[in-house]
Amino acid sequence: MVPEPGNDLEAEGVLNPGTGHSADGTLYLLPRLVATGNVSRVGIARIIITDGVPTGVDREGVVLEPDRGWERGANNAGVEDPRVTFIPRLDLHVMTYVAYGPLGPRTAVAVSSDLREWRRLGPALFAFDDALDMDLNLFHNKDTVFFPEPVAGPDGIESFAVLHRPMWDLGEVKPGEGIRVPAGVTDTRQSIWISYVPVADVLADITKLVLWSGHRFLAGPEFAFEALKIGGGPAPLRVPEGWLLMHHGVTGTIDGAFSQQQKVNYSAGAMILDAIDPTIVLQRTSEPLLKAETPDEISGIVPNVVFPTAIEEIDGQLFVFYGMADSKIGVARLDRVGA
Repeated sequence: MVPEPGNDLEAEGVLNPGTGHSADGTLYLLPRLVATGNVSRVGIARIIITDGVPTGVDREGVVLEPDRGWERGANNAGVEDPRVTFIPRLDLHVMTYVAYGPLGPRTAVAVSSDLREWRRLGPALFAFDDALDMDLNLFHNKDTVFFPEPVAGPDGIESFAVLHRPMWDLGEVKPGEGIRVPAGVTDTRQSIWISYVPVADVLADITKLVLWSGHRFLAGPEFAFEALKIGGGPAPLRVPEGWLLMHHGVTGTIDGAFSQQQKVNYSAGAMILDAIDPTIVLQRTSEPLLKAETPDEISGIVPNVVFPTAIEEIDGQLFVFYGMADSKIGVARLDRVGA
């Protein structure tokens, strides 16, 4: 998918999409559409499949706009980077997205039965854990996505698990505060964390899906392609070995958290999480599975970026949908080695 000529809503790019199936099995893309001034919306487009391969899209409009006060600031606005997980236990599509509001990026949650009408549940709220010596609500947070199936939480209670990536630099919220981290955290680089929501609470009241607790560190930068930071990608996919989690690793230099970066390089890696306890990382790629190599990945609003955000199976084959240089959307085939 590339920006449509003459479409003001896509003037600064289409990128970082979610995906989902309608009730009749049609596969849809939910791309981030960026208008002039870096104002983002979430669109919907039917994915065109040719001989079992995604080859294009038919646009069908916009499904989410920054039309709530907490999604807009005095000089910014946006609903960004949707990750969409269908959770059979709820019979709902659950979208996590970034609300770019008055104080910067904040994770939010919306739900839908048809991918078109979305009910906002509001911003994610992190339950206080005194052992962390820190309130996670203080921090900007991105790259959030739910697991499709319940797992056992830290207390053994059946829970919906969600991945997220706190941004520890409070100087981006209040100048002079600097980097602050929870107790026990020795690496201040941005990493993947996991939190939980008891299933029983959500079944009784869907709005409880925004009340996250049991916060745990899951994985941080470890290899060269992740030297600056890492973050979660598509919804974890259940495979025979456990949970397949694709993630992005970043190298380079960040020029302010909210600038359109020009000195970074985003690559895609993966890890296998334990099926029972997803805080246990069983395997991990030491080299990228996908890196910026093509002209569309190397040149764009933010050059040298591949940013995976969705995985779908089409005719028995897995495909990864990803942002290309914050400008376009690409698709890559994901093969099992030896298959």
